[in-house]
Amino acid sequence: MQKNTIPFHKTGYFSPLICDYLDKKSELTAFYNRFPELENFKAQIEEKHNTFSKESRALLSTVLLNQNQGLDISESTKKHIIDLRNANTFTITTGHQLNLFTGPLYFLYKIISAINLSKALKGAYPDYNFVPVYWMATEDHDFEEINYFNYKGKKIQWNRDSKGAVGELNTDGLEAVFKVFSEELGPSKHAEVLKMLFKKAYLEHNNLADATRFLANELFKNYGLVIIDANDADLKKQFIPFIEQDLLNQTSFSEVTKTNDKLSKNYGIQVNPREINLFYLKENLRERIVFEDDAYKVLNTKITWSKSDILKEVSEHPERFSPNVIMRPLYQEVILPNLCYIGGGGELAYWFQLKSYFQKVEVPFPILLLRNSVLIQTSSLHKKLKNLNITTEDIFLKRDVFINKKVRQISNIDIDFSKQKNHLKQQFNDLYKLAEQTDKSFIGAVKAQEIKQLKGLMSLEKRLLKAQKRKLSDQVLRMTDIQNELFPSQSLQERNTNFSELYLEYGEQLIPKLIESLEPLKGEFTILTL
Repeated sequence: MQKNTIPFHKTGYFSPLICDYLDKKSELTAFYNRFPELENFKAQIEEKHNTFSKESRALLSTVLLNQNQGLDISESTKKHIIDLRNANTFTITTGHQLNLFTGPLYFLYKIISAINLSKALKGAYPDYNFVPVYWMATEDHDFEEINYFNYKGKKIQWNRDSKGAVGELNTDGLEAVFKVFSEELGPSKHAEVLKMLFKKAYLEHNNLADATRFLANELFKNYGLVIIDANDADLKKQFIPFIEQDLLNQTSFSEVTKTNDKLSKNYGIQVNPREINLFYLKENLRERIVFEDDAYKVLNTKITWSKSDILKEVSEHPERFSPNVIMRPLYQEVILPNLCYIGGGGELAYWFQLKSYFQKVEVPFPILLLRNSVLIQTSSLHKKLKNLNITTEDIFLKRDVFINKKVRQISNIDIDFSKQKNHLKQQFNDLYKLAEQTDKSFIGAVKAQEIKQLKGLMSLEKRLLKAQKRKLSDQVLRMTDIQNELFPSQSLQERNTNFSELYLEYGEQLIPKLIESLEPLKGEFTILTL
């Protein structure tokens, strides 16, 4: 196994906001609490310890034990759940949608980041316990985002109608998906393991939440992962004051809007708050709550309440109130003794919008950590890259830039006209001086001629490069094939490829090798040769 890293900003796939955060630019300091470094967790522990009650811990542990009944959890997972009752135990959390068969690879990398950070913190702070948590996004309703996964360039898709929270969807129709996937996998030893995993998860459980819990537990139970479904009446009782605050005072809208005004001076805004950032949740229903004509209403329904009626509904049925992307992070931090949230670049972007909101409602803001990002290549592919003299930074270049650069490098003639362009510019500088001294009306004509001749040189350079591409077509094809394999659909492997493709190659060693290799606090993109 070989490991290399590259700074995130050199990959070309991460936003200026995320790159500036990793570089600790001063423009972002006001939008987060503490930077993710080992020494900063001591103060985070103390802050969370002072605000998270013994009663909340007991309730959380009880709910988690109930949710995991009937699941073959490991002793380490069970111990973590019980340890959550103790004041010296804290969580490291990541969240993800209920993507079919985990969806893209970064599902694994998120959870491994949480597992490895928990281990690192235990080494640095041995008097405390740290529990890796996977927050299942069971209340989401965007079925089209999760109903498929990619396998070797093919889309394996679950087709059905969907209403309401996806976690409650029954697993009808997944037998057909299993049949298609099984045929694609073929008959190998590792393929049989994948078939059994899919079958046990999706054909032996009644809804998508239970299926996803089973799958995640099977993949990570040996590492003490705790899986939570926060769509729970008892947990939401703790969130009632914040639900009421949003309904009555529109607190999240006010605070996030002010933050957005400040953040937007330097960066794009990931999400915009609504006046009320809650959905109403019932069977086959998850629709926004709005306040119109002096009444609270659920969009696309006939449900309405007066102020007193909706407060009564919150008190009696808090489970029917579902936080949106703005309020979900707050709900998480209210019900978990959490120190750090681990997410992708898009997730962290909206977390930066929330710090002042957390301060307003007096809930500690967690440390934010960018999850591990990984590119995995086989040994044979690594050899091909080496033989073609393709560097780590080369493979991250956009297609045209990558091919043009490599053609120039391997060509037996010089296709770079930079010297000629510079020489031409110098000649025209002399002509500008001459025009200044004689007749300034000629400056425009000189400028036009300069543009024309530079365009001519650029055209010749492009034609020559195109001719060399044809001449070196075999090498160009090999390089293109390699980049296509590493960057399917010209996107990051981790955002496209399903873990099953790698499992066919590496089997049960895949996750242990990843856990061995990934360093969550490293702050760089990892390239692994397995």
